[in-house]
Amino acid sequence: MEKEDEIQKTKFEGLVIINPKTYEDERGCFFESYNENEFKKQGLPINFVQDNQSISKKGVFRGFHLQKPPFAQGKFVRVIKGKVLDICIDLRKESQTYLQKFSIELNEKNKKELFVPKGFAHGFLALEDNTIFQYKCTDFYNKKAESGIRWDDPELNIDLQLEKYGLTKQDLMISEKDKKLPFLKDLDTENIISMVDKLEKLFQQTDKSLVEIMENQKLLSRILRESLSISDK
Repeated sequence: MEKEDEIQKTKFEGLVIINPKTYEDERGCFFESYNENEFKKQGLPINFVQDNQSISKKGVFRGFHLQKPPFAQGKFVRVIKGKVLDICIDLRKESQTYLQKFSIELNEKNKKELFVPKGFAHGFLALEDNTIFQYKCTDFYNKKAESGIRWDDPELNIDLQLEKYGLTKQDLMISEKDKKLPFLKDLDTENIISMVDKLEKLFQQTDKSLVEIMENQKLLSRILRESLSISDK
């Protein structure tokens, strides 16, 4: 039995669900977990430079993570084995869905995949032991640029749906590093990503004067200096 490939858009610009085409028979199943041509057709990034994989026990929460510009990452995520509740928070100040949350269950049976664009904080809760989570990134890991938000931020009031999955707060396993992530009110959410994107588009235009380009290069340099000088709290 063949299942057709399907791309589902969400209300969050750039955040899409991929249901890969699968071929199933008495032996099992086969599917393409990633196809560059299909991503191109959908206007999705294809410049993945790093693959990461984690193995988690049930109750492990990893997040919410992000990298600050100019090292912000888009992530293409999926579950190889087990099950997770995947959650994304839109931190793009110019977005119509700013500070809104998106969640989806990804598991080895539904084979759903998710592309998370730059400007989101991302995290997931493992719902089974030995859950294998894999993701492709559009930029390399950069220790100086890493940041995030506490999972229990009172302003965001994130629902991990613990009761639904037979878990309690006492069951949660969170790294000491993630426990020390800042609350939203302490996180610098200046819309640097949007500013950098605008400058990239500007430099691509050939009708700009030399003065305009030089002035915007100064602005870009300032943005990069400021983004790298903000220390994680």
